[in-house]
Amino acid sequence: MPTFTAFATLGDRDNADTLAELVEDLDPAPYGVGVFEIEDGSQRWEIGAYFLERPDDLVLDLLAAAHGATPFVISELPETDWVAHVKRELTPVVAGRFFVYGSHDADKVPPDSVPLLIEAAMAFGTGHHGTTLGCLTALDALERAGVRAHKVADIGCGTAVLAMAAAKLWPETVLASDIDPVAVDTAAANVKANGLAGRVTCIEAAGFAHPDLLAGAPYDLIFANILKAPLISLAPDMGRHCAPGGHVILSGILNEQADEVAAAYEAQGFTPVSRKEYGDWTTLAMRR
Repeated sequence: MPTFTAFATLGDRDNADTLAELVEDLDPAPYGVGVFEIEDGSQRWEIGAYFLERPDDLVLDLLAAAHGATPFVISELPETDWVAHVKRELTPVVAGRFFVYGSHDADKVPPDSVPLLIEAAMAFGTGHHGTTLGCLTALDALERAGVRAHKVADIGCGTAVLAMAAAKLWPETVLASDIDPVAVDTAAANVKANGLAGRVTCIEAAGFAHPDLLAGAPYDLIFANILKAPLISLAPDMGRHCAPGGHVILSGILNEQADEVAAAYEAQGFTPVSRKEYGDWTTLAMRR
């Protein structure tokens, strides 16, 4: 069965959200619509939609023009077994003592590693992206330096790989949250697959806006592997909910954005611990 994609960009988040809602109501209806900040510092937003039938070009062009977006680019995707493809391409990742792998590589887990199982169908957050690799490496370095976190939160957890990594280092319960309910379900499945049910709690929340997250504060360690804009917006809440002497590990930051993000956290009382680049991406570890 063919799949069609439609992508457009514009410079205003509110208009992007409105346009995405209108695209969701089209006939034929898309089976998925998303709004993403383009990670090149341009402060533009991309609307992406996926269809099982070719959408109406004219209707999409009219919607785009009415909301100041570029015309939608429509493409037909070839039929591909993506899970099989990813299994062929997705090799295990080593980040400090952490070994992130899919079940097809279970026989390769080193005996002295901390294993983290992420299935190939859930490829984002496997450690192959520089942001996840950076966060895992920063976590490993903090623990080796003597940091022990009794309370941990993973904000914008995705697959929950960071929350699970912390839970495997320390016996305490970890809270993992994401604004996307699909991500929360994925995280919960990963937690169960790694034998961490009851140790990592997955909840749907925007930032710290959840009773469980508020009740668990202050935290000794907070992960936030998201994007520059939400990281900066979260900085005051991070300052309020991180314990004195506690740490944050931040990523989803392009290298040229790192100074701005660091400054926002320094304004909330955080001091730099480490700053490392992984390809185009920077990971910051900071202490309050």
